[in-house]
Amino acid sequence: MSLRTLPLLFINLGGEMLYILDQRLRAQNIPADKAKKVMNDIITTMFNKKFMEELFKPQELYSKKALRTVFDRLAHASIMRLNQASMDKLYDLMTMAFKYQVLLCPRPKDILLVTFNHMDAIEDFVRDSPSILNQVDETFRQLIDLYSCLPAGEFQLIRQTLLIFFQDMHIRVSIFLKDKVQNSNGRFVLPTCGPVPWGTEVPGLIRTFNSNGEEVKRVEFVNGGHYVGSLREGSYDLYGERILKLGTNMYSVSRPVETHMSGTSKSSASHAKENTVPNPLAKEELNLLAHLMGGLEMKKMNSGDGGFRLNLFTSDEEEEQATLLTRPEELSNKVINIQATKDQHEKEELAQIMDDFKIQEEAKQSTSKGDDLLALMDGL
Repeated sequence: MSLRTLPLLFINLGGEMLYILDQRLRAQNIPADKAKKVMNDIITTMFNKKFMEELFKPQELYSKKALRTVFDRLAHASIMRLNQASMDKLYDLMTMAFKYQVLLCPRPKDILLVTFNHMDAIEDFVRDSPSILNQVDETFRQLIDLYSCLPAGEFQLIRQTLLIFFQDMHIRVSIFLKDKVQNSNGRFVLPTCGPVPWGTEVPGLIRTFNSNGEEVKRVEFVNGGHYVGSLREGSYDLYGERILKLGTNMYSVSRPVETHMSGTSKSSASHAKENTVPNPLAKEELNLLAHLMGGLEMKKMNSGDGGFRLNLFTSDEEEEQATLLTRPEELSNKVINIQATKDQHEKEELAQIMDDFKIQEEAKQSTSKGDDLLALMDGL
């Protein structure tokens, strides 16, 4: 497991989120000024200096639920609102897109080129906002300074860490299904054609060398694909041609962005399981990461602030149907009142439960993971 994976995961997922939101804002004819405000607010929050400083410290990946909570908060950092079904769909699209990109990277180091493609696109979103552009540029330079000098073995560990994170996610996405790069079971189809990784040769030749390092034999074989040599390596500089197209905006042309879900699908089952089995010990981590998003809370919409709701489905009816499929009825948006002061016996039970949580929280926080984040949160 690599301790340098979290920044790449966060930035690439964030880039995919911005692609999708930009497409949906345009598809729903949201006024340009409101759409621009949404994108600027989200990018400003995403690249908050304190959060980025903490994000770049060596650390393990956070849980899927914790990361999902951060992106939920990030998506609502402006006047836009998504309901539960649309947020589920947004996160599914983000994760499956980046998983596909990681799988298709010719070399582990090319994950950095994918990240740079996302960063290039994010800079284009805020090209006319110099202060936000400076925030993004600062993070871009941090990425170059930290990752450009890492050895190939470290990038291989980063790739393995990402694949472990994504290994149980098999959500079907219409774009991938229509392009026949994803099977009906949600697993991706890896191509047997195209350019080989930079610095390698097209497969089809076995060389045999003697003890003196001299080539003594050659045997050719059929590689079973249609490979070509790589023309040149992508640029790892702040500005340059990346060559690799993975990580660019696949929604730049008019295409539907939808996931395929049914009442018995793995996607629905995973959402239901995630929602019905909360982990109390994750509360501190969730609250911490949410507050680290610049110390901002989700903005509350008032009648006069121009807030609006964004739908990631083609209609409100489709969104409502998805809500019923992905969110159990018992976890719908209902207020549950808990009376904790009914009698002395109940208060004693509650105190005991809180003591148990405290002990487990202390045990959890005794490890190095999260210590720096807690210290940063105290200073916000």
